Amino acid sequence: MEKTTKSFPISHVIGFFMSLLLTFGAAWVALQTSLPMNTIIWIIGSLAVTQAALQLYMFMHMNEGEDKAALTINILYAAFIAVVIVAGSIWVMFSGHSH
Repeated sequence: MEKTTKSFPISHVIGFFMSLLLTFGAAWVALQTSLPMNTIIWIIGSLAVTQAALQLYMFMHMNEGEDKAALTINILYAAFIAVVIVAGSIWVMFSGHSH
């Protein structure tokens, strides 16, 4: 019989505090800087993508598992689908607005 030891999930705590840091960084950039609006949007978007990658790695156990190649392909496919959906939605909204 195998023993399972429950240790303190320090990686989850680190991931949580890093996510909080990224969130508060985005709020600070949005509320406390006088940068141009396009710059603020790009910074917040970059921080959001970084936070999503951090959460996939820290909370969804992306570094664990047997078949890392299949896991990577699945993540890339999901990212591709998300980009297609967002870009398609923006395209439809802008093209519908012009008619």
